[in-house]
Amino acid sequence: MKKIFVKVSLIFVALLVLSSHVHAMRIKDMADVKGVRENQLVGYGLVVGLDGTGDGKDSKFTFQSLASMLERMGVTVNAKDIEKAQNVAAVMVTADLPAFANMGSRIDVTLSSIGDAKSLTAGTLLVTPLKGADGKVYAVAQGPVSTDAFSVSGKAAKVTKNFPTVARIVGGAIIENEIPYDFINKGTLSLILPRPDFTNAARVAKIINSALKSRAARTLDAGTIEVEVPKEYSGRTVELVAMIEQLDVTPDKSSMVVFNERTGTVVLGENVRIATVAIAHGNLSIEIKETADVSQPMPFSQGGGLFGGRPGPSGPPVESRDGSAIVAPGANTAITYDTDIGVQEENNKLFIVKSTVTISEVVRALNALGVTPRDLMAIFQALKIAGALHATIEVM
Repeated sequence: MKKIFVKVSLIFVALLVLSSHVHAMRIKDMADVKGVRENQLVGYGLVVGLDGTGDGKDSKFTFQSLASMLERMGVTVNAKDIEKAQNVAAVMVTADLPAFANMGSRIDVTLSSIGDAKSLTAGTLLVTPLKGADGKVYAVAQGPVSTDAFSVSGKAAKVTKNFPTVARIVGGAIIENEIPYDFINKGTLSLILPRPDFTNAARVAKIINSALKSRAARTLDAGTIEVEVPKEYSGRTVELVAMIEQLDVTPDKSSMVVFNERTGTVVLGENVRIATVAIAHGNLSIEIKETADVSQPMPFSQGGGLFGGRPGPSGPPVESRDGSAIVAPGANTAITYDTDIGVQEENNKLFIVKSTVTISEVVRALNALGVTPRDLMAIFQALKIAGALHATIEVM
């Protein structure tokens, strides 16, 4: 007898972000200087010296690239003649060019296999020009790669740690061209808020004006604050930015409830409020129990079956008309299923949640309901529709 027991249950973990005090933040942590950013570089290269873990003969472009490179060096070779080597891998090389990077400085690069190579371990990247979005070469990468991974396999098993087809070269690229940016002689600076907010933009401008004792800062929109460089900071823009970055601002936080249904996470913002409302929420529990029984004739019986008797006609098992049994052709062997389904729903009464003032009161009221994070998602959505939730709902 074979028993199959399936129980449907939902287990979620709730995360409530609680804060009783609003803490100040540095402008450095909540705003960026416009134009001061990294630029992405990308290039196509070859990694050589692999121990049979490179691209196979199906990666035609790898060996065509190698043949073209050798031809530029004065060596004429047919791409088909080097397909069996498997010690070369084609990779895409990426890097970030920092702001104010100087010619001759080194930056880190990341290599990602684009063929069917098994591992880049112990390989060496050949000279690879790295280009920006404008098509110009800004850096050149070359050097031994490091994967921090391994992959070993046999005929019936394989062990892999991390990702051996992705590698990194620390300081593997030299900057050949700089991005021109006249920062010292700028007459105005622009601060960008990653999360635009009118209140925060106004507070940042007010704090800067208070520190400079002038009206040098003004808000252009919810995400941009323009600062005019004062005369006393003329030619000392770096000092001005350093001073502004250290100023403290008390940010205004939005009232928001965030759901992540994949992980069962519920996050409540500090300013979430609930109006007086009555809530009734019932849980549904489903339990499925399935039992399989097999009816088998005795050996040497007239009915036949799996172990003896007169064999019946060949063919696949057929299902009975009512669908409750599977009968083998020409035999009396039968498999029957007994399914028992139970559904239980809680009969919860209405629960009055009074108007809340703080986040702790919201949590206390919800805990009194004894609901799970999955239930919280449904309750908050219903509260929003009813107009009792003073917050914005965002689903990840």
